[in-house]
Amino acid sequence: MTVPTTAPLHVSISEKLRQQIETGEYLPNEKLPSEHQLMAIFEVSRITVRQAISNLIGQGLVQSQQGNGVFVTPQHKVSYSLSSPLVFLEQDLAQKGVTLSIENLTLEKISPPKGIATVLKIAKKKKVIFQEKLLKMDGAAGALDITYLVSSIGDEFADDLTTQMTFPVLEKHDVHIDKIDATIECTHADYKKSRYLEVPLGHPLIVYRYTAYDEQGPILHGETISRADRFCYSLTIQAS
Repeated sequence: MTVPTTAPLHVSISEKLRQQIETGEYLPNEKLPSEHQLMAIFEVSRITVRQAISNLIGQGLVQSQQGNGVFVTPQHKVSYSLSSPLVFLEQDLAQKGVTLSIENLTLEKISPPKGIATVLKIAKKKKVIFQEKLLKMDGAAGALDITYLVSSIGDEFADDLTTQMTFPVLEKHDVHIDKIDATIECTHADYKKSRYLEVPLGHPLIVYRYTAYDEQGPILHGETISRADRFCYSLTIQAS
């Protein structure tokens, strides 16, 4: 059996449109040609055009507005520097002229999952403060932040956590962080993440996973799951 070497027609069309978007032939927020126009341009059927547009939507390059057409999605990314751990996310984004807003989704005391209990070095029967919050950059959904905080600390300032990022709250209440272990990896949007971050299922996402320690040991474990098309991390490394 011979494996075809050419891409499906709808893929070829979406790649052509992607190149036109990336080279600026179609600008951010600009409307793409209509279905009928694309059918005429590429001499293909409506279903092929719709598959091609679906490919672009899945890549986060365009958005469909019912009744209005398909528009190019602005590709400006917000960058958060990890080079200075004492500069918190809000401060770093504010310096770039980006407004960060927080929507609290969940804040409750729970028994930690086994893996979290192990990371935080606590007994599973002990409770932790579990929080999920949606981070918006200039009003657009950018990241989902999920944290597990030891209840001996979190009980004292749960109200602040609903409106502020976790690390500034800790600092405000004189909880000093001595060390942060962190990893960055990639994942893809499941149903829940796609709903909150307004992306299709399977959309590429960046996961920044971290554990914070005070002088006694680990007190916080969390992960920030961000849209790869709207958020990125930067790091400066200087030789000593």
